[in-house]
Amino acid sequence: MAFFVLTCVVLAAWPEAGRLKLGLEGDKPELSNFSWFSMMFGAGIGIGMLTFATAEPIYHFKSNPSTIMGLTEGETLGNVRDAYIWSFTHWGVAAWASYAIVGLSLGYFSYRRGLPLTIRSGLTPIFGKSLSGFTGHLVDVVAVVATILGMAQTLGFGVDQFVSDLYRIGFGEWLYTVDAEGTRTVSKAAIVVSLVVIMGASTMSALSGVGKGIKWLSNLNMGLSFFLLAFFLIFGSTFFGLQALFVGIWDYITNLPWILFNVWTSDGVEGSVASQLASWQGGWNIFYWAWWIAFAPFVGLFLARVSKGRTVREYVIGAMLVPGLMCFIWFSIVGGTAIDLELNGNANRAILDAGQADQLFAMLNVMLSEGLAWVMSVVVMVLLLTYLVTTADSGVLIINTINAAGDEGPKARPHIIFWGVAMALVVGGLIIAGGLSAIQTAMVIGALPFSVVMVLMAISVLKAIYRDSQREAQGIETTVSE
Repeated sequence: MAFFVLTCVVLAAWPEAGRLKLGLEGDKPELSNFSWFSMMFGAGIGIGMLTFATAEPIYHFKSNPSTIMGLTEGETLGNVRDAYIWSFTHWGVAAWASYAIVGLSLGYFSYRRGLPLTIRSGLTPIFGKSLSGFTGHLVDVVAVVATILGMAQTLGFGVDQFVSDLYRIGFGEWLYTVDAEGTRTVSKAAIVVSLVVIMGASTMSALSGVGKGIKWLSNLNMGLSFFLLAFFLIFGSTFFGLQALFVGIWDYITNLPWILFNVWTSDGVEGSVASQLASWQGGWNIFYWAWWIAFAPFVGLFLARVSKGRTVREYVIGAMLVPGLMCFIWFSIVGGTAIDLELNGNANRAILDAGQADQLFAMLNVMLSEGLAWVMSVVVMVLLLTYLVTTADSGVLIINTINAAGDEGPKARPHIIFWGVAMALVVGGLIIAGGLSAIQTAMVIGALPFSVVMVLMAISVLKAIYRDSQREAQGIETTVSE
């Protein structure tokens, strides 16, 4: 992840690289900046905002490496800064740099060299013509497997929160089952209904293409996101949240070099500080970064599709910094309100003790009367559904594009339907078989081989840009002809 971040910084700062365009000389961006940012944010991380903007700061407010080492005390004001360092670490530049690398590599070789918009094209400077055969097929298969499992992880969290929201607004007890020990889990019927709604709507949206259904839904969920954020700015703990934002960004930036290169190792003693730190890093940093790597083929290819005509510098800065900053604002305002409500005693542990998928709704119940909390829960449900559909339809479209070697013609439509059904079956099967933990295990396994592909893609694009800058200096054409 450190390598991906450093590669993006180099490409943005490198004058010869920064001014190169993802396209031919006369190409202009197809989307406005607002639509571009909306589609990047919605496809890349939107679902996570509704679950983790509350849940993650609250979790780290209770426990993080500083509390393990005895430097701070959990659930106190002195632990807030550390809670945000780790929240920003997991959703900041490392995540978006990994997406940016894949998207830049694909966009560069597709729009400048005329290669198919599929993962194997990003490795052309290393493997050359061998990508037309087994090597290329292997790369694309690894990318598809990682994408499906990364999507399954995201949709699994989304389904969990969607069911929680349905329960909050009164859809009935059938949404959950309770075992003999009193443990409540999402029912199979709720999983099936949720996936039929989500994947049915997303498949229809994918059939309409990026310029219609996906663009419309992306703009809708960005508008609803701003509405929800404005609600928390007006009625939430605004000063506390803004303080957390600015102080948190400063703490994050100053700690980032250490965070990216630090590895905690266990001393083999169960319960020791070293073992707890190693376990924490495996369960949080490594898990999250594996999630982003598994998600990178989907988000990267999607970023490439919507970024034609933009310069390398514009693309890297836009793809790495703007969505990351939006994440920070969400975590600070929404999560900061939750922490402040617990610190001042108004919540009385209602948020701290709620389940991960239910914490946002628990916070709304603390802040509002019963009727208003119900109305806001409906708004959240609509927003969550648009995020789920946007993510799923983009994913279906991308998986199909990879499998069709970049072909987006009319014959791709039956394949889009096939992949929509397949995605629903994979997500549903994993959730029913072993819950979110089964998806998490599968996703980490799927991310490992693609992490090797991503490192090679970064090397390939650096090599290509360096050689193209040399060619341009000698007046040699660097793009494919019309």
